[in-house]
Amino acid sequence: MIDFLSPDFDGGAFRLFGAWHLLAVGAVIAAASALIYTARAGEPVRRRRIALAMALALVLNEIAWHLWNLLAGSWTIQRMLPLHMCSAMVWITAGALLFEQRTLYPLLYFCGIAGAAQALITPDLGAFGFPHYRFFQTMLGHGLLVTAGFWVVTVERWRPTLRALCWVTLGLNAYALLVLWVNLRTGSNYLYLTSRPESASLLDFLPDWPWYLMIAEGIAITIFILMYLPFRVSRDRA
Repeated sequence: MIDFLSPDFDGGAFRLFGAWHLLAVGAVIAAASALIYTARAGEPVRRRRIALAMALALVLNEIAWHLWNLLAGSWTIQRMLPLHMCSAMVWITAGALLFEQRTLYPLLYFCGIAGAAQALITPDLGAFGFPHYRFFQTMLGHGLLVTAGFWVVTVERWRPTLRALCWVTLGLNAYALLVLWVNLRTGSNYLYLTSRPESASLLDFLPDWPWYLMIAEGIAITIFILMYLPFRVSRDRA
């Protein structure tokens, strides 16, 4: 148990696309599918309870993450403010699920799925491989964000629109400018606006700063469009 929570974990570093990584991603897909199927097949009361449970799990998981960093002596303003996309999405998603805020559903769908899925594929875990607490915390948090993104279109029946896509894109750019200002003031690297993450990520395949920022935005917009198109096609056929 001590090693499970230890900041000096000696059970082995995280292995990208290793057996435990792939099993965890598979478990996330299976759990998300089961939750969504159960909600769609159940009464409104059951759907509401599942949504509340997901919101509570997101909040408790994030609070536990901050407490672990405080106890480990690694909580700093430069690392732990909820400004990274997935950290911000934890609170946005929890609020949207708790209070049924449909105006936030575009963020859950576009940012929740695109951002958290990337974090599941290339998680920032470094030396903390299976079975350390950070491994489970990372997979649970990002898995719930992806699940919530699919939840709004499969269970809540919200449908992406071109207006919502544009709103999310413009909002993210405005948010990035705010975060850049915080980075310059604090010496942090939220949203990886000043340099690539230290761990392996998809940004490693892009050119150096600042070019990777422009290319990453183009990729993000392309992904958003691809996520929108199936709903546009089905709407045109209706």
